Amino acid sequence: MKTVLVTGGAGFIGSNLVRLILAEEPDTRVLTYDLLTYAGNLDNLRDCLEDPRHDFVRGDICDREAVTEVLGSGNISEVIHLAAESHVDRSILGPQGFAETNVLGTVVLLEAAREAGVKRFIQVSTDEVYGSLGSAGSFSEESPLAPSSPYSASKAAADHFVEAFGRTFGMEVLITRCSNNYGPCQFPEKLIPLMIRNAMNDEPLPVYGDGLQVRDWIHVSDHSSALLAVLRGGRPGEVYNIGGGNERTNLEVIRSVLRLLGKPESLICHIDDRPGHDRRYAMDASKIHAELGWQAGVGFEQGLEDTIQWYMDNAGWLDSVATGEYRDFYSAWYSGGRTTG
Repeated sequence: MKTVLVTGGAGFIGSNLVRLILAEEPDTRVLTYDLLTYAGNLDNLRDCLEDPRHDFVRGDICDREAVTEVLGSGNISEVIHLAAESHVDRSILGPQGFAETNVLGTVVLLEAAREAGVKRFIQVSTDEVYGSLGSAGSFSEESPLAPSSPYSASKAAADHFVEAFGRTFGMEVLITRCSNNYGPCQFPEKLIPLMIRNAMNDEPLPVYGDGLQVRDWIHVSDHSSALLAVLRGGRPGEVYNIGGGNERTNLEVIRSVLRLLGKPESLICHIDDRPGHDRRYAMDASKIHAELGWQAGVGFEQGLEDTIQWYMDNAGWLDSVATGEYRDFYSAWYSGGRTTG
């Protein structure tokens, strides 16, 4: 039985991926490695913890000794690397932590994987490494990297290290770059769960600038199926863009949330725009379509409606994670005269 290591597997995307692998591949064992920081939650894996094909280890990807021990413990043949600091706002307030986790942690993992003889290493990256688009066009795998935020810079640097390990040491590495995810279990610092939570509680919905920034949205289940397709069929050394083909302005998304919850648009509160805020992302996913036969299957309207229903049905989960450190962060971020109307 082959074993795949999923770093960050207790997080939003990771937990969905772990669940998919266990469901789709009966001959695969999954080892989840996660530090359980604020966005990692064992409750996300509650239906996997008793599965005999799943093991969980709490640990830091920056801890060389711990990573080496884990990779040497269970005949691990594949790594899917999702563990990362991923919130742009936090990266603006504290860039060093993003460099340490996203860059150093990736290098530690690569070195340990090489020494352990891991056969295949998937780096899960982001469309944000490409920077910002104008009103037309889309990012292809050949688009130059032009990161705008400390977060996207750290992911771009990690991507370069992954490619370098492939070229220098002959490791079988692949990189995926995906557009904005949404769906169940997403930590409420990201746009859609934040807006759902605030709307459910009749609290202001903070919108950066004019709210006309454009993002391509993909349901987390589609992203997970794309990652599995790349793991099984992707060509070594290649980059694969993953997109849902659902471009929306932030305001369009927020208004859809309010409409589906029956809440008034008067809850929308425009605040100062984020520094270095990219105007538009759009992904050309024709490569993964043509080579691996992958297609997104969840339409945005239905996916958003299902996501809102999940948060309504799991209000206790939402309230439990949206406390303490989360509240402190956003109280600081949105205070000090940032509101513009």
